[in-house]
Amino acid sequence: MSVKVVIPGPLTTVQDAGRYGYMNSGIGTSGVMDEVSYKKANYLVGNENGEAVLEVTLFGGTMEFTEDAVIAVTGATMDVKINEEPTEMYRAYQVKAGDVLSLGMVTAGCRTYVAFAGGIDVPVVLGSRSTNLKCKMGGYEGRALAAGDIFEIGKNGRSYEALKDRMAKPDVYTSPITVRVIEGPQEEYFTEAGKKTFYNETYTISDQSDRMGYRMEGAPIESVNGTDIISDGIALGSIQVPTNGKPIILLADRQTTGGYAKIATVCSFDIPKLVQGKPGDQVRFQKISLDEAAKIWKTESGER
Repeated sequence: MSVKVVIPGPLTTVQDAGRYGYMNSGIGTSGVMDEVSYKKANYLVGNENGEAVLEVTLFGGTMEFTEDAVIAVTGATMDVKINEEPTEMYRAYQVKAGDVLSLGMVTAGCRTYVAFAGGIDVPVVLGSRSTNLKCKMGGYEGRALAAGDIFEIGKNGRSYEALKDRMAKPDVYTSPITVRVIEGPQEEYFTEAGKKTFYNETYTISDQSDRMGYRMEGAPIESVNGTDIISDGIALGSIQVPTNGKPIILLADRQTTGGYAKIATVCSFDIPKLVQGKPGDQVRFQKISLDEAAKIWKTESGER
């Protein structure tokens, strides 16, 4: 069965849990930005967690189904309709051949996820179906979806009867977003005044942000003697501070190495709410210890 894109959103890509094991070759992980919404979407349609979904940014457009399918929509709040009939998010729906799914502008959050029972049947590239926009690989021809594109849904999806009672708790997105961080590997590159600025100021997500990284607008962070370093590895959530002193949070499509000092790292359990921030939303950083982070991760992993 297949789905035709009628009106594309500004950035809708095929993503899964990510492409791991190739960073030593310069190939990043890609994958979904919001892992929590992704897992909920796959749960609702009965998929294994690694199945590919659509990640929709800010506006979703419309798509038409050629055969019956089971779908679910999670993540950022959008005006979701099937054949112009309002449709709830965070539950499974049966769609019929000829039905049209419409996704409007976000009203809260930034990224919405559309899952299909059976997953999205695009080629597996280096162990993943995720789109790597920088390398133009994976997903649907290595790019965002465009009008007229047709993609296939896997044929082994579960029936609507088996899924119709599944629901998931909607996530709530607010601004400012407080994200917990641990000390970065080059924290000593920054003055005490600079660190105080970082942890006490409120930053704004720049309109220059993307899947590679969120650029922060706000008070510059003072360094001891510049922030250039010999390039080293970049983890998800690393917060680099370039020469202008304004932090950049590195995300799913991040480069594998970088040459700026990293003042902190966003804890993995706060990445999902961070990436639901859109340009103009505010962000605050809260420092916690490694032990605190481990305890929170254990607790929140159990809740999810």
